Amino acid sequence: MLTRRFFIGAMAAIKFAPAVQAQDAPVYFATGGAAMAGYDPVSYFVDDAPVLGHAEHSLMWKGVEWHFASAENQERFERDPRAFAPQFGGYCAYAMALGLLSSTDPLAWKVVDGRLYLVHSLAIEKVWQEDMALNIRLAEEHWPSVLYK
Repeated sequence: MLTRRFFIGAMAAIKFAPAVQAQDAPVYFATGGAAMAGYDPVSYFVDDAPVLGHAEHSLMWKGVEWHFASAENQERFERDPRAFAPQFGGYCAYAMALGLLSSTDPLAWKVVDGRLYLVHSLAIEKVWQEDMALNIRLAEEHWPSVLYK
């Protein structure tokens, strides 16, 4: 059971996390010039784990560069990018439930009902997972209008 102190710490982490200015926010969050910090979005589905992509297997989609671990994964993404791209533009799904934009850690993730969700950190992931269904519903209410606040 998570303690009250853990929850308060997690909330503070979101509040003070590297926030993205909404008026400057692109539709897809990118770190270091690549979506998902260069991790292959297809790998979460076919490898059941995040795999770092390579610049030689990359493409531009929705104004962001996406990296892939293989040419095969790149082709899968090109055929249906929305099937593999993270929900809420790759911004933190928990922060989105609160109506906020926050960075994400590609190693803090979950696939729910065939959709990829990223969160800010492993600590925040624990809080988010306590009621994923509610958090996803709340995040959907804020997306994408939170980009334009």
